[in-house]
Amino acid sequence: MTLAPDVATDLTEALRRAGVGDVDDSGLARALYSSDGSLYRVLPRAVVRPRHPDEIEATLAVCRDLGVPLTARGAGTSIAGNAVGPGVVLDTSRYLSRVHGIDPEGRTATVDPGVVQAALQTAARPHGLRFGPDPSTHNRCTIGGMIGNNACGSRALGYGRTSDNVVGLDVVTGAGRRLRLGPDGAVSGAVLDELRSLVDGELAAIRTELGRFGRQVSGYSLEHLLPERGFDVARALVGSEGTLAVVLGATVRLVTDAPFRGLVVLGYPSMAEAADATPGLLPHEPTAVEGLDQRIVQRLRDVPAAVVPDLPRGDGWLIVELTGDSVAEVEAKAKGVLGDAGAVDAMVVTDVAEAAAIWRIREDGAGLAARTSDGRPAHAGWEDAAVPVEQLGAYLREFEALLDRHGLQGVPYGHFGDGCVHVRIDFPLGARSPAHPDRGREAYRAFVTDAATLVARYGGSVSGEHGDGRARSELLSSMYSPHVLGLFERVKGLFDPDDVLNPGVLVRPARVEDDIRVAAAPRRNTGLALAYRHDGGDFSAAVHRCTGVGKCRADLQAGGGVMCPSWPATREEKDTTRGRARVLQEMLAPGGPVRDWRSPEVHEALDLCLSCKGCSRDCPTGVDMASYKAEVLHQSYRRRLRPRSHYTLGWLPRWADVAARAPRLANAVTRSRLGGRLARWGAGVDQRRSLPAFATRTFRETWAERPATAGDGPPVALWVDSFTDHFDPEVALATAAVLEDAGYRVQVPPAEACCGLTWITTGQLDAARRTLGRTVELLAPLVDDGIPVVGVEPSCTAVLRHEALELVGGSAAERVAAGTRTLAELLRGTPGWTPPSLAGVEVVAQPHCHHHAVLGWATDERLLREAGATVTRVGGCCGLAGNWGVERGHHEVSVAIAEHQLLPAVRAAGPDAVVLADGFSCRTQLDQLAGRDGLHLAQLLARAPRG
Repeated sequence: MTLAPDVATDLTEALRRAGVGDVDDSGLARALYSSDGSLYRVLPRAVVRPRHPDEIEATLAVCRDLGVPLTARGAGTSIAGNAVGPGVVLDTSRYLSRVHGIDPEGRTATVDPGVVQAALQTAARPHGLRFGPDPSTHNRCTIGGMIGNNACGSRALGYGRTSDNVVGLDVVTGAGRRLRLGPDGAVSGAVLDELRSLVDGELAAIRTELGRFGRQVSGYSLEHLLPERGFDVARALVGSEGTLAVVLGATVRLVTDAPFRGLVVLGYPSMAEAADATPGLLPHEPTAVEGLDQRIVQRLRDVPAAVVPDLPRGDGWLIVELTGDSVAEVEAKAKGVLGDAGAVDAMVVTDVAEAAAIWRIREDGAGLAARTSDGRPAHAGWEDAAVPVEQLGAYLREFEALLDRHGLQGVPYGHFGDGCVHVRIDFPLGARSPAHPDRGREAYRAFVTDAATLVARYGGSVSGEHGDGRARSELLSSMYSPHVLGLFERVKGLFDPDDVLNPGVLVRPARVEDDIRVAAAPRRNTGLALAYRHDGGDFSAAVHRCTGVGKCRADLQAGGGVMCPSWPATREEKDTTRGRARVLQEMLAPGGPVRDWRSPEVHEALDLCLSCKGCSRDCPTGVDMASYKAEVLHQSYRRRLRPRSHYTLGWLPRWADVAARAPRLANAVTRSRLGGRLARWGAGVDQRRSLPAFATRTFRETWAERPATAGDGPPVALWVDSFTDHFDPEVALATAAVLEDAGYRVQVPPAEACCGLTWITTGQLDAARRTLGRTVELLAPLVDDGIPVVGVEPSCTAVLRHEALELVGGSAAERVAAGTRTLAELLRGTPGWTPPSLAGVEVVAQPHCHHHAVLGWATDERLLREAGATVTRVGGCCGLAGNWGVERGHHEVSVAIAEHQLLPAVRAAGPDAVVLADGFSCRTQLDQLAGRDGLHLAQLLARAPRG
């Protein structure tokens, strides 16, 4: 639907006149909300973020008056296209996110629709309670969204679906009627009386076609309206996907949280054989039985620096969760499961951390399955069909055969205890050519039509969890009779007679192949600065790695993750990795508000991207927003005048070389009041920032005066970056001392060996390629002679391991990348080397973001623990991120990022604790915001006693 210009203009004005405060019809907002976690792209006219339920009612009233569609949205993780629409998108997650109360005795909670499921769990946990349904997106999905699609999750086997856990709802129907439903709510009224009359005349159809098994969530769940079920309208509205009413608030049931949990992990020769074994495990009353395919595990093993827990032998696994009042009770239940499993191998896990690591594999399944074994993108669409569990093995075998007949690949996994199967499939949606412009859409439609027929033959549901949305509503005819489909239309007519709420979903559905985002995006593989090696050289394919699962909206940082630092600081969708990817996708799509590389929407979305590369490690689909931002800046400013900071901070290594000729004079100027203000103004630096002092003697000057080192130990090339050389030479000296203590002969490559990082982050990629190319030429002969290259600064070391391959490419870059090591990697791989004693040392460690993302910090952590240190790893970013945090316009967010994890951890540390920060930026941020000195790993090891 396209709104007429007069309606589009009147809409935002009418909303504001109605008292709706946060209305945004900008091109940026429309781009951000054009898609959800699905394949579909539908540009909205405006986005409303209500601060109060009254604003939801006011928004609906305006939409009804103007005939504008309204689509409710929570976290936007909907995989079926439930949360996109052409009119107003209503985002409840920004403000309507309160838990209003917990009733421990009644075991209920009253919540806003925008409450994140994990936040509700946090509020309920002190009472020994939990909300039962537990989707893999639990740390970002909202309760309102879960109500919308009747979310289930891994533990629905033990705790039920969302519909089983809703006690009451406060809603406004599409006709504008406010209904408070539940034990103490409305039981009559015009719409409810008409609904009761309608159901009374359709009892046979409802009893025979609806509610046949637990995961039948497709269509409207009218079985809850049967007389024997108490005419429960609140439960019947769950899963209606915002097509009948909009949720204003909810009262949900809580359950007792078991004090102890354990896992039995069972290995089988195949996924189908794992499915065959599932029904025999259900009598043991597990809370979850999850299926996992070896192809997903292999994807995780292929991720650089990923830590993958050991699993039993097999190519298919069942993860069986058991609960009890003690570990002994869990272990006793596990013995029973093992006796009935028929597995080729098994393991019992009662350690909390080990169990969490195994669950993480399963929770990241949607992202990990988003690539085929040969690197092609795999898509949602046919994502969560379900069959009765006793049919699951047979269904999986036929489903795999169906994939083969269509020439497609997919990796099944999912909630096997409920018969629900997740899969991402490599539909050829990106394969566009003049001869076959619609091949991808046609292939997609052909497969999902056949798949729906297969599911219906097994008595299943085209959706078992995520709802029907745009992906499957048209397929409901495969599983329901025309009479029941007509019944759905009559129910829609009672609640939403003008078809304002989420049109095209469930009733009078849009075609499954319409509005597919990837199919509309042309390739962009010429004139690019970066290679996009894993995306066929196509920038469009790279940015479409983002499938919208929204992991970047979760608070991963407490667990040691980084992605995405600006989101916790601002809570704005534009400051998520997903939001930025959506804007870049819109830049490439036809007919939208975002036109080209220089569009203000693009630069506003990327402004608070720190180029930390956290997403490249923490995003399950491998989005690398730092690289995309560098490309955007390169394309935007190539052969054009750039911002001042690009010429100052972006050329910092050159200016540092100049300052090294008279460092005391340079420091005197930058430290003086007037000189400092002028220097910061000229460099585009915030006036609240202190400029770091240049070292009076660089590392290279000191090293050149050292006597030649004798010895016949193996040589190592110590690669000293510009930051360390000019600002912190003590770190390089400590690194050299540690290497020599380990028996190495240290060589230092020439001073012109610069990685070009500052040129990369400011998008000066032609200059960066020349600079980095020279460095690769200098280092390649050393690596070819078997001499490892050890970097001092993590961000610069990461450039040799990653950007060199993207910018320079070729065999020499590959050899240098393979031959580059971190200090910890080299030391732990040195025969006979043992670390000095760090017994009794408390270490609060802030891994540099690039260290975490590209190099992997696990080796450093193991080294520290082996040395006897007590290690607390801080998640997230320090907030400085090189030039980003000092630039004007970024200071407040930079401080807010530091306050999220780093500064609280430092304040909580003991006075004798060591704050470990290998990155120059991290140490600078610590000094300026906490007045605390950070140490590099080399400095810590150099100071530690031997023996």
